[in-house]
Amino acid sequence: MPAKSTSWTVNPPLAHDQHLFAGAETLQRSCALAVAEKQEVIVRLLLGSPAWATLPLLVPPLLQIMKEVSRALGNAAADDSKLLLLSAVGSYFCSGIDPSYLIGRLSTDRRKESSRIAEAIRDFVTAFIHFKKPIVVAINGPALGLGASILPLCDIIWASEKAWFQTPSASIRLTPTGCSSYTFPQILGVALANEMLLCGRKLTAQEACSRGLVSQVFWPTTFSQEVMLRVKEMANCSAMVLEESKCLVRSFLKSVLEEVNDRECQMLKQMWSSTKFLESLFTYLQEKVYDV
Repeated sequence: MPAKSTSWTVNPPLAHDQHLFAGAETLQRSCALAVAEKQEVIVRLLLGSPAWATLPLLVPPLLQIMKEVSRALGNAAADDSKLLLLSAVGSYFCSGIDPSYLIGRLSTDRRKESSRIAEAIRDFVTAFIHFKKPIVVAINGPALGLGASILPLCDIIWASEKAWFQTPSASIRLTPTGCSSYTFPQILGVALANEMLLCGRKLTAQEACSRGLVSQVFWPTTFSQEVMLRVKEMANCSAMVLEESKCLVRSFLKSVLEEVNDRECQMLKQMWSSTKFLESLFTYLQEKVYDV
């Protein structure tokens, strides 16, 4: 089962995931929440390490996960790699912020924790906005919440047929994150973006591909092989050409995305600081308990 109370899943790897991360011996030994390994000119960033997968009842801390991902992006930006490949262990790509996690954090010191979490999200998203090299994302399964919201900040998204996408922020009493309030309407159109952000509509991999959120969709049993074939083809290109090409496509958007990110996180901070929000979130959790 996916880890419900964190941004990134920690499921055990499936058989077809092994091709994507074959030879990465350091991954098997690490207890980190996000593990990066450089193989020639490709940096592979794996969310939810195999060691954590053996602890299904242990919830990895949200802030630590975002911090590790941001650190990995910073390291990859400074090395001689040409691109970054982002994927996850197991059958899920990511799951959203768990409301019970927020209740636990905000119940102690609401103002301090609301600022801390909002700033962590802002820094996490900023790391993607500023990353100069191409980011390739391999979506092995469902992508929910912040993990789905940041996809438009990446450059090439390849998805397994088993993947689906959902940003149920409104249903769990949250406003959009990851610049999705801007990128989703731009990519999906206002009508579908509103359905995703306000109604929590779920997009299949094929729907996401047809609307431009995903580049291509592959069959699950050959997904890893298809991804690695294309990543290796990209790696044969000039590092300068890849970076400058991304700059031409994205440079004019950077200031817009920074502003959107700041505005989204400021809204989260304001909401999380309010008693009314906590009451609403607590009511939501009670309703979920009764539904069960």
